[in-house]
Amino acid sequence: MSFEEFQNCARLYVIGALEPEELQDFEAARKQYGSAAEDFINQCYGLHEAFALSLKPAKASNAIKDKLMSMVRERGQGQSGPRSA
Repeated sequence: MSFEEFQNCARLYVIGALEPEELQDFEAARKQYGSAAEDFINQCYGLHEAFALSLKPAKASNAIKDKLMSMVRERGQGQSGPRSA
């Protein structure tokens, strides 16, 4: 595997998208390229974390909130009072 191929695999590796047979080849190349491979993997992890932190949480729609609250109320009504075994 060339170093360029290794870099492409490393990007997939950090997000957990390598298949088992690809992972074996990747790990072999990782050993072959040594510290250059580790440096690149660390850069990929850094970019992955920065990207994840840059995402804004999705806003839940009112319909989803209403449904969730309805489910909570239904469960609360079904469990009134202590139960005996």
